[in-house]
Amino acid sequence: MTHASDQLLKTPLHGRHVAMGAKMVPFGGWDMPVQYSGITEEHLAVRTAAGLFDVSHMGEIEVAGRDALAAVQRISSNDASRLEIGQAQYSALTTEQGTFVDDLLVYRLTNEHFMLVVNASSIAKDFAHISAGIQGVGDAFAVNTSSRYALIAVQGPRALEILQPLTEVDLGSIGYYRFETGEVASQRSTISRTGYTGEDGFEIFLPPSGADRLWQTLLAAGADAGLTPAGLGARDTLRLESAMRLSGQDIDETTTVLEAGLGWIVGWDKPAFIGRDALVAQKASGVTRQLVGFEMVERGIARHGYPVFVGAEPVGVVSSGTRTPFLGKAIGLAYLPVAASAPGTECAIEIRGRRVTARVVPLPFYKRG
Repeated sequence: MTHASDQLLKTPLHGRHVAMGAKMVPFGGWDMPVQYSGITEEHLAVRTAAGLFDVSHMGEIEVAGRDALAAVQRISSNDASRLEIGQAQYSALTTEQGTFVDDLLVYRLTNEHFMLVVNASSIAKDFAHISAGIQGVGDAFAVNTSSRYALIAVQGPRALEILQPLTEVDLGSIGYYRFETGEVASQRSTISRTGYTGEDGFEIFLPPSGADRLWQTLLAAGADAGLTPAGLGARDTLRLESAMRLSGQDIDETTTVLEAGLGWIVGWDKPAFIGRDALVAQKASGVTRQLVGFEMVERGIARHGYPVFVGAEPVGVVSSGTRTPFLGKAIGLAYLPVAASAPGTECAIEIRGRRVTARVVPLPFYKRG
């Protein structure tokens, strides 16, 4: 008998998650842990101490060659020429219409070698888009190197304290969105000061063969500091509190970079890139709708896909929504007409047939001190 999970991809840590009793769920074609001890406990651990995440399902696509920079500039929205070696930036793969193929991180490994970290469910689509987009640029080629990496994240205010004894790399000297190579627990790694939780922390790229040993070493090293294994459930509530967009929900091929409130990841002064003309035109004319944050005024939790009304008119749907463990509020994201997007504006969200009042609030909902 074949079980559904047998058809799903598995990270190098899959066996460890199962052995630890994690609740496993399908996500983007992968069998992933959604929680261990519980989403609330894991979320609070990251906000107050530290959480340990397996994010090995994320994809890595490398672009190399003498014209690698020109290739990356063509297919990504941000200006990669501003990156120093050892620096990363948040960016987007865009369509000709200025909408999202995916969001990604661009790492400059050398002057002629970049690594693009993309979302798990979009690896094949992104690789095809990148490969087609760099045709004719010159001496540059793209390789899907996802299988060469495991990726483990340590996130939270005690992340540096937990990780530092395991490496000779001076973690305190790594700036935000910077990275260094070195050994972690005697394993050759790339240590990046990045994350998807709104907290300080590090993401560690390493060969898959070493993932389980590093995972166990980290748990042992962080036990006294409150390091807690965390799953996709807490990762989602943490990123939503911090107003980080989720590809496929908050941003997709129907939403432009400007509508998503991410105009800062557009290199407006750089040479042509896929989608630039559409975004320049939209910037000039102005968007008609905008991604906003909201809090529920009345009792209720808004979920992805719930209809949103301004007055009697349906104006959109909730893209993300939850009740967050740390803030203790029901919050969410939705695209609203510009006229209804100012903080303080009230709208209504239909929850199980009942329209419940919500109010637009500034983003992010949470920002660490």
